[in-house]
Amino acid sequence: MGYSKYTKVIFIVLLSAAIFTVTIRTVPYDNFIHLMNNSMTKHLFHEEPCACVEHCLAASDDEWFNERFRKDVDPLLSLSNSELSGNIFKWWQSLQSTKSKANYSKVIQQLFSVIPGEKRYRDAGPSRCRTCAVVGNSGNLLGSFYGSLIDSHDFVMRMNKAPVEGYEKDVGNKTTHRIMYPETATHLDNNTHLLLLPFKLLDIQWITSALTDGSIKRTRFKVIDLLQANKDKVMVMHPAFMHYVRSTWLHIRRHYPSTGFLVLMFALHICDEVSVFGFGANRKGTWHHYFENIPRGFKRTGQHPGGIEHAIILELQKRNLIDLYTGC
Repeated sequence: MGYSKYTKVIFIVLLSAAIFTVTIRTVPYDNFIHLMNNSMTKHLFHEEPCACVEHCLAASDDEWFNERFRKDVDPLLSLSNSELSGNIFKWWQSLQSTKSKANYSKVIQQLFSVIPGEKRYRDAGPSRCRTCAVVGNSGNLLGSFYGSLIDSHDFVMRMNKAPVEGYEKDVGNKTTHRIMYPETATHLDNNTHLLLLPFKLLDIQWITSALTDGSIKRTRFKVIDLLQANKDKVMVMHPAFMHYVRSTWLHIRRHYPSTGFLVLMFALHICDEVSVFGFGANRKGTWHHYFENIPRGFKRTGQHPGGIEHAIILELQKRNLIDLYTGC
């Protein structure tokens, strides 16, 4: 005996209600939203996660990835999400100690009187295919001829003062996002987004000052007092996002993530396809920056868990969650 299309609809509705009821009763509320974003739910309702042909990060059914990836954690500060829990604020303030005793809430109010305060990049859906290139500073970019491939992405993210001029054939000439902290800041053109990595409250005070009166001239070191940048394209990474990367992805206590790893995690949260360039050593095993002449290279990572980060990047590649280009 066949079923009418109306009977099928009623069955799906009842099944969905049963799933919701069981879920609410058996799953802690904090994990409920995360569960409802998983691939099983998407397939049940035939929702297309994005418009990319190859694959969509949001559609991944990789268990290892989904145990770590928290779609509900905002990567960027906004007016509506700026409140920090006590433990995250304490951790964040311990990264780079200063003598500043400024009030966090007032600092945030001042920040969003200068730059936009709305949420950004929360537009994921079946009509979007956002491709992103995360471009590190490794010397393995030299001789790679990745330039045109890098420039073909919708977003091209570069870090700190890494130059483009003179290296175009290997690193490209397109930059949509420049990720910096005060001590590595550089002037930007009117079309480039600035993403500030704040390692202390003074960093947020600095970006407000650098875009207005230039009153702050030193953080840990002397910094640019008046920064050339488009105020409407300035963003600040959320300290809670930095804490999430450190605790959920790296599982570390004492150290904090590197700029490169934080940018990669940012890309995973706002992009549908992520390509990674300029990370790790060159083929001779030397670690160095493509724009610096350091014969012996380096491998010290300071406060950053470089070995753990590198292993996770390789794991993401192994699971086809990113495209990793290892250069020369």
